[in-house]
Amino acid sequence: MANDGSIGGGLMQALKLRMHYQQSRQKVLAENVANADSPGFRPFDLKPPGFDRESGVALARTSAGHMSLAGARGGFDSTGAPRFETTPNGNAVNLEDEMLKVAQNQSDYQLAASLYSKGLALMKIAIGKNG
Repeated sequence: MANDGSIGGGLMQALKLRMHYQQSRQKVLAENVANADSPGFRPFDLKPPGFDRESGVALARTSAGHMSLAGARGGFDSTGAPRFETTPNGNAVNLEDEMLKVAQNQSDYQLAASLYSKGLALMKIAIGKNG
């Protein structure tokens, strides 16, 4: 579906982007788990996609009374947390952390896929295809 600038098009594009990100992140996390015993291996993670004009979705203030997100930090970011556990062979993979990330990633993907599916069903209803 092309992004025509409409609310539905932008939302669907953002959900598609999110699902692609979750798929790529799953591969990276699986590689981390697979290398849990590899000497010197350091785990990786992907930076989540942001909301901006280039991605087709942007947050906008519709009233001067609304709060601005400029300069705001979005809560706790564990991706930048220092790693305290490193094995004697230099491996820094913590299996518990990685498995928690895998479970959260899977849950996030299922949510995005469900929202995408519901969005498509609503569009079908809107054009008269009896969703």
